[in-house]
Amino acid sequence: MSVAQMTEMRPSLWDLVDAGEPGVTVWERPALGTTARIAMWPPEVLPIALHAVDRELDLLDRQASRFRTDSEISRLHRAEGSLFYLSAGLADAIAAALAAARWTNGLVDPTVGAALVSLGYDRDFSAIDPVGKPLSRPSVPASGWSSVQLQGRLLELPRGVLLDLGATAKGLGSDRAASAAFAAGGRAGGILVSFGGDIAVAGKSPEGGWPVRVAEDPVSNDESGSQVVRVTEGALATSSVVCRRWRRGDVDLHHIVDPRTGFPSAGPWRTASVAAPNCLTANAASTALIVGGEEAERWFTELGLPARLVDHDGSVRLLGSWPAGDGEWLDIPRADFLGFRIKPVGTEP
Repeated sequence: MSVAQMTEMRPSLWDLVDAGEPGVTVWERPALGTTARIAMWPPEVLPIALHAVDRELDLLDRQASRFRTDSEISRLHRAEGSLFYLSAGLADAIAAALAAARWTNGLVDPTVGAALVSLGYDRDFSAIDPVGKPLSRPSVPASGWSSVQLQGRLLELPRGVLLDLGATAKGLGSDRAASAAFAAGGRAGGILVSFGGDIAVAGKSPEGGWPVRVAEDPVSNDESGSQVVRVTEGALATSSVVCRRWRRGDVDLHHIVDPRTGFPSAGPWRTASVAAPNCLTANAASTALIVGGEEAERWFTELGLPARLVDHDGSVRLLGSWPAGDGEWLDIPRADFLGFRIKPVGTEP
């Protein structure tokens, strides 16, 4: 299939990217405040696979975005009550966030929304002034994930608690989209989906595996300090304090908040990349490593998951079976850590 034919087939938001891999096509578009990228083979599954990913992106954004005034989560934040009946998709996303909070012993906590707002992260990051006036109010610790009760689709949320699903939603979205795109394509070939560097794969990898560049800022073109690994299954996620930074007065801020203090994490790692059976798990673990530092590293080492940590002077530390060389294979364990069943939302209203 020619480039012209593939371009004609694709939905209008997607642009073709040079894959550098025979038989693999790569497409990308802006989404969820970052860049969505899809790699797939064979190219015949292109239109239906991209439409499936678009559905998952649109539903996740309309349900769980803190920055859309018309999103479901924004509406419940504005509501007067404390008991809500949710769409299946948002209930699933909140359940995933609570599972991650429980697993990480609260290092990843969806109730950090008020803390992020107090720090000035109250809108899409592209709209935030990178240099602004000093903060007018002190940051506040997270309310605590255990204060949120979810039974099926029934949510009990204490008044004043703002949910932020940033530490889990992109990973969950990658898992959902990869599964949906693979199923829509008739389960032929293979799919890799990346939302801002949170990566999930489905199906069979191309010959030689999927080459994945692990970088501190996955959406930039700066390859310094990056590493290429090859994977055939599972997922990867990177959390970093290098990107999404802003300044208020004489204080530098970033988006990964320590729930215990309400301030940006001040741990020893500026970047953590984790490989796991699914992207939800990888995303939660990488965030926990940034927030928890050495305390989280001891917990994480017992899990046996591969990880690549970069400290503030640029030194790299590898955990588990993460390979040292460039272009080497990454072996991802299949153990189920969260006990959370990931399923695409599909055409849910």
